[in-house]
Amino acid sequence: MARHLHFGRAAAELRIAQPALSRQIRALEDDLRVQLFVRDRRATELTDAGRQLLAEAEPLLANAAALQRRVAHAARGRSRFVVAFMPGLIVTEPVRALAARHPGLTVDVLRTGWHDQTEVLHDGRADVSYLRLPADQSGLTVRPLFTEPRVAVVPQNHRLAGKETIEIAELADEHLVQDPDAVPEWRDLATELRTGPPPEPFPALAVEEKLELVAAGRGVVVLPLSTARFYTRPDIAYARISDIPDNRVCLAWAAERRDPRLSEFADLAAAL
Repeated sequence: MARHLHFGRAAAELRIAQPALSRQIRALEDDLRVQLFVRDRRATELTDAGRQLLAEAEPLLANAAALQRRVAHAARGRSRFVVAFMPGLIVTEPVRALAARHPGLTVDVLRTGWHDQTEVLHDGRADVSYLRLPADQSGLTVRPLFTEPRVAVVPQNHRLAGKETIEIAELADEHLVQDPDAVPEWRDLATELRTGPPPEPFPALAVEEKLELVAAGRGVVVLPLSTARFYTRPDIAYARISDIPDNRVCLAWAAERRDPRLSEFADLAAAL
């Protein structure tokens, strides 16, 4: 909440209802016997006490998160290695190769999405994670792997269906059924973001949910080409967006980790 200074966006990031977040903040203020936020109809600001708490809490939370990761890794032991991956990415070959190099090692996989692709590293659920940028790289070691085109996915009867390539400006009047921060090129020219009130944060949806909304005519979505191909269906179409950067795919792990299998897996992922 202190980072966003917006109850709706903070609640969306935490994946809780906004009233629940408000109750938790009031309970914290009651426990501390101070007011942390000043809120009116126009803005939410930190009080002096809130700024002091934020400054001192961040390193404590970072240390607690690091401890949580170390405990999670210790509980898993040396016999299990978890690879997280985003939809559309096939990780079978490097997973098999690592397992073949380490008899007795169980190499598991974990599917992630846009909102938790780095979170699984910070909370210890995964040892490595395939990231689709942009993503918060704080506290991570990141190894670039490859790039791929991004495509606009539209209903089969849409005016852009059937085109091989389009420009991002052709989507300016469309509604995007995903987090606008995932497509900053659309966000910067979108009609609905420039002419109306700020929209409520879009919920974290799985790829399958986004495509259902697209097929139903509720909007469009921008996806990496491999993801669009993986989820091919007859009631949608896609066209490459020619004037925006390709999607960058990287491999990441927690920077404080010293397990040699991390860089070993990165080498395998890059080679295969």
